[in-house]
Amino acid sequence: MKIHHPIQYGELQKTITINPKKQSSDSSITDKDNEKSNASCSSSSSSKQKSIMESMTYDKSSKRWVSLTNSVLGCLAKDMLLFYTCEKDGFKKMLKTFDSRYNLPGRKYFSAATPKLYQSTHDQVQEEISEALFFAGTTDLWSSRTMEPYMSYTVHYVDKDWNLQSRHLQTVFFPDDHTGENLAHGLKDTLDSWGLKEENQVCLTTDNGSNIVKATQLNNWQRLQCFGHRLHLAVNSGLKDDRIDRAIRITKKVVSSFSYSYKKKRELEKKQIEAELPKHSLITACDTRWGSTQKMIERFLEQERAVQQVLSADRKSVSLIPNWQTIEVLECVNSAISPLAEFTDALSGEKHVSVSMVMPVIALLNDDILSPKPEDVALTTEIKTRILKYMNEKYKDESSRALLNIATFLDPRFKNKFLTDEEKFDTMTKLKLEILEPLEPIVATEGENLEDSPAKKLCLGNLFKRRDRIQETNKDLTPGEIINSEIERYLALPNIDYNSEPLQWWKEHLIIFPKLSSVVKKFLCIPATSCASERLFSVSGQIVSCKRTCLKPDKVDQLVFLSKNLRLD
Repeated sequence: MKIHHPIQYGELQKTITINPKKQSSDSSITDKDNEKSNASCSSSSSSKQKSIMESMTYDKSSKRWVSLTNSVLGCLAKDMLLFYTCEKDGFKKMLKTFDSRYNLPGRKYFSAATPKLYQSTHDQVQEEISEALFFAGTTDLWSSRTMEPYMSYTVHYVDKDWNLQSRHLQTVFFPDDHTGENLAHGLKDTLDSWGLKEENQVCLTTDNGSNIVKATQLNNWQRLQCFGHRLHLAVNSGLKDDRIDRAIRITKKVVSSFSYSYKKKRELEKKQIEAELPKHSLITACDTRWGSTQKMIERFLEQERAVQQVLSADRKSVSLIPNWQTIEVLECVNSAISPLAEFTDALSGEKHVSVSMVMPVIALLNDDILSPKPEDVALTTEIKTRILKYMNEKYKDESSRALLNIATFLDPRFKNKFLTDEEKFDTMTKLKLEILEPLEPIVATEGENLEDSPAKKLCLGNLFKRRDRIQETNKDLTPGEIINSEIERYLALPNIDYNSEPLQWWKEHLIIFPKLSSVVKKFLCIPATSCASERLFSVSGQIVSCKRTCLKPDKVDQLVFLSKNLRLD
């Protein structure tokens, strides 16, 4: 301050230094008055110091100002906040409290800074996905609040540390007709813009729309049907019954009557206390989500006594009370489809391997979940039979089934446990052909990854010794015989626990299975569902809100991309 701000420094010194002559002339002041005088002087001094400090704001070229501004920009982009937030009094007061010397720029500054942040994040993501030898994709179409159509694309891959990663690449404005030809061209443009090779894309997971199916056929891409969409259609097929339709309609009317009446909600809470029922609200069903219908039925059956008491007390609502036949139908439906809800959650994750679980789940549905039980009533059995028939028919496609069988075989939790004898032979034959295809060398990278793996700490020396013995045994064998040897040793090992992570197992056994591990990343990166795109639409809906209906398509793409990919560490 003395060098750069001499005037302020002088004023500060005056407030701190006490004049000795004035002290001697005021010697008659009592001790109490001295204390008051000193307190007043100290308060005045601190007030002046604070005033001086606040007047010295950060220069916009200083590191501190740049760091704080970048943090605010990251917060706005990552949490999908309006740029106008930075001009609201509460937000400005909060930042002023954190650092009184920081002057927050306006929304125009942050809007103009977004493209630069997008470009830096874009380069970072592109560098990450360029290291992946193989990748899979998910895509879907979505219309914004302003009815502007967009097409999304998300890439999935296994990184060098054997962790499953997903990166949203684009939410591109798609004003053309949504024909198969246009979608095929748009998807190719997406890969080209990110420098991704079509031959390295293992599979594209999509819904069952005829246009996207045709697009994958035109591009000659391997396509996997979304398990979530298939299960939704299977449940709808199983619930096609006049008795079930009537029961669900009645339940929706009852739920709707409580949704629009505060009086009924209040009375329901009282009846719940009297009947010692959980204080749960009724759930509204969504026609495009079978799980919401199941949750609605389950909650209605839970609160049946309280609901009937509330409706019977209102003469206008007595007609809504469901009869015993309706209750029986709802119980049959809930008994048949409630166990299926767990599979949707298990197979829709993005951070764990899911594609290898599809065939085991189909087997579990046939052998246990949807198999008729002695205690099942006729309607429950009919629902299960129709659902199971639909699922089995849709997974007869040879191309998809071969892909799923290979993925299941490469998962150390399952291996060939859920394959028929014919499928075991076909899977191993196709797996050998995949391994024999020329692959780029990745030995150095894998060796580096192994240094941080649990195998190094536990039994790395034993693994190296075992590898040396295997190499000595295989030195006179042909490539095909070496692969056969690896497969035999792989199958000889016990299956790992169902709750274990298969990719971490492969990371630890990379040394002793070099051939098999070379294709693991290719198949286990495939998502079983297209839920990544569905989640993306939820993010997009929050960005293109009613207060942001004038956003340009390019800005929408940037904001969605930053929300999904920006790292704040």
